[in-house]
Amino acid sequence: MTVNILGTEYTINKYNYTDIPIFEKRSLNGYQDGTTKEIAIVNMNTYPGYEDETEEYAKIIEKETLRHEIIHAFFDESGLRDSSCRPSGGWSKNEEMVDWIAIQFPKIQKAFESVDAL
Repeated sequence: MTVNILGTEYTINKYNYTDIPIFEKRSLNGYQDGTTKEIAIVNMNTYPGYEDETEEYAKIIEKETLRHEIIHAFFDESGLRDSSCRPSGGWSKNEEMVDWIAIQFPKIQKAFESVDAL
């Protein structure tokens, strides 16, 4: 699958947790790579501690992760990656802020649609 991020095509791949060493090395369930233009997410039924979760629950977590990584991609493609990379961590890499946008976006979209603001 691919997604267009401000004119740049990103490939979206879903992997089992043990397929990509960086997942375990950094305790990740997804990542976005602005250099290779890839978004990778974990099949949550293979993530440690989630093996016994329902398929429905795993899909919810995977969608949240995908939204999170897409927000990172929008920041990168907006030119904010290089501006934000500081040793202490730049604002566009702030996981709390990215999570907030990714989690709240469906609610924001619904509000916009309800008043024909799009």
